[in-house]
Amino acid sequence: MNKEVKFHPLNFLMIALGTAIYAFGFVNFNMVNHLAEGGVSGITLIFHALFKINPAYTQILLNIPLFILGVKIFGKRGMIYTIHGTVCLSVFIWLFQRMSFSIDLAHDTLIAALLAGIFAGIGGGIVFRFGGTTGGGDIIGRYFEQKKGFALGQTLFVFDILVLTLSLSYIDIQHMMYTVIASFVFSQVVAVVQNGGYTVRGMLIISSKYAEISQKITDEIGRGATYLKAEGVYSGQDTKVIYVVLSPIQVQAVKGILAEIDPDAFVSIINVHEVIGSGFTYTEDLNL
Repeated sequence: MNKEVKFHPLNFLMIALGTAIYAFGFVNFNMVNHLAEGGVSGITLIFHALFKINPAYTQILLNIPLFILGVKIFGKRGMIYTIHGTVCLSVFIWLFQRMSFSIDLAHDTLIAALLAGIFAGIGGGIVFRFGGTTGGGDIIGRYFEQKKGFALGQTLFVFDILVLTLSLSYIDIQHMMYTVIASFVFSQVVAVVQNGGYTVRGMLIISSKYAEISQKITDEIGRGATYLKAEGVYSGQDTKVIYVVLSPIQVQAVKGILAEIDPDAFVSIINVHEVIGSGFTYTEDLNL
């Protein structure tokens, strides 16, 4: 018996909102100021510049074969959200082009690039946060990841570089550099929005005084910790590794505890992209 796939109205609404924000920046900053973009959106700008084809149409046409490819990759629920996001993006691009609305930036391309990155980052982050995508490069990247074993980030990077290189057919180097700035801002903003602006660190602590250290962390910082069983490769002795998830400020407090109890403790600090659980969940379950 197949499990019923559930969809949630809030996800559809927020994906639509995210694509609206993305489309607003795409039309009013990228298109108006002749800024390129990576991915399928960048290809639509190339077609618009060279053949005068509306990006709202090419956005859909280019994604149709990718939808077929993506069904096996994303599954039914993920693919429905992706199709919804792609269609909404095309609709909003079409709508914003027909609105008599202009933003006076005094011909400052740098400000236009920054705003393009901010709007794309906020919009894209909302879409990703609620389980959607806008198709395009995400599908291509996932395909090469699953079928060919290539890392998703590497595939997307190569695809974006290829599209940006082709964009030199209609923009100059100066506008390309502004596009790079917009892309960098986008990458930073989308990560903040997607993760809720909540940054945490994972800390692995190896020390013979693990009991005293973990007790201090619990008493003074108020964070729980977990023991991981480990064995020294050289010594062959069993030991316990402390694993604790902390905010950046709390990391500094733990460093102070280690300096007091065991200055020779081995510590590894890692970036944690998401934590779900008591004391750290940023929002209620989004039911993706």
